[in-house]
Amino acid sequence: MAQSVEEAVARSQELHAAGYNCAQCVACACADRAGLDEDLAFRLMEGFGGGMGDFSQTCGAISGGVAVLGLLNSGGPEAQPRTKGSTYKLAKQVVRRFGEMNGSTLCGDLKGLTGGEVLRSCDGCIEDATRITLDVIAQRENA
Repeated sequence: MAQSVEEAVARSQELHAAGYNCAQCVACACADRAGLDEDLAFRLMEGFGGGMGDFSQTCGAISGGVAVLGLLNSGGPEAQPRTKGSTYKLAKQVVRRFGEMNGSTLCGDLKGLTGGEVLRSCDGCIEDATRITLDVIAQRENA
């Protein structure tokens, strides 16, 4: 049985405290919803922290959520043309909602590395992306 949203958020925060990057935190905390092994999620998302390899681009927490949604929604190579559009729609929901909540989707902006104020902590970004991802999954399941 899948953990509750609150349990997933708590798990994501535990993982961050243990040294996981933001992408790993969200992907691992949401892995059970997509039938994803947590070890594989950890390995897959390792390069996405710090805004993709510490490049301060798209927030890793967003990347972790989008990866889980892709795995959950994709029909695989045979169905790719048929599921790609719906997967993009799910990803857009995560990115849009996260940006609306936090004022940016870029790691550098969120962390105040581009000269502006800090918009959101990494813990906050991880929490937001976990909640949004799980909400999009729930909406998908109830559609």
